[in-house]
Amino acid sequence: MSSDSQQLQQRLEAWDVVVVALYFATVVGIGAFAMYRSSRGTVSGYFLAGRSILWFPVGASLFVSNIGTEHFIGLSGSGAASGIGVGAWELNALMLLQLLGWVFIPVYIACMTYTMPEYLSKRLGGQRLRVYFALLSLILYIFTKLSVDLYTGALFIKESLGWDLYLCIIILISVTALLTITGGLTAVIYTDTLQCIIMVGGAVVLMILGFSDERIGGFDGLWSKY
Repeated sequence: MSSDSQQLQQRLEAWDVVVVALYFATVVGIGAFAMYRSSRGTVSGYFLAGRSILWFPVGASLFVSNIGTEHFIGLSGSGAASGIGVGAWELNALMLLQLLGWVFIPVYIACMTYTMPEYLSKRLGGQRLRVYFALLSLILYIFTKLSVDLYTGALFIKESLGWDLYLCIIILISVTALLTITGGLTAVIYTDTLQCIIMVGGAVVLMILGFSDERIGGFDGLWSKY
């Protein structure tokens, strides 16, 4: 264990461990409750959550599906190292998501499609393109996003609790797989909603504490230093 991790472990108190344990217990509890309430007996109930979820949990789940530990750790580190210009990529997402929501989503709904491979198959015909795009998306997601999310999430747990990095990765995969496979999309959406509230609330608190830090000097100091 590094000296920084040892110092962090020395600063951790019993309440810190209780909060982390309570967080994981709450996530698993909400996932178990969603598994119990979800209608998993049909394809629509399992993959589309029975089409009965309200707009706020759907939006929160979409947000959390895009924003994760790679942003809180990786993007923040890039911003601290090279400046706030890295945030321009995220600003572009605002315009693209508006285009997706107002232009493309109505087309997908009218075609009764739920995935991009399914839409390409209906639009261009044939199954080879559908299978190719599905496999390509899966491979790219594993090597560009999922791997980064697992590493940064496990790194946070390792630095917080001092556990082995690979053990943290196994725990994250096991809990996620258990909730997703057994509960379907309903469990994913409700656990994502909790994650969204925690992430947004924590980010706001972190922003306030960061701007109030004398070493940064508020927004003017952030702009001039970074």
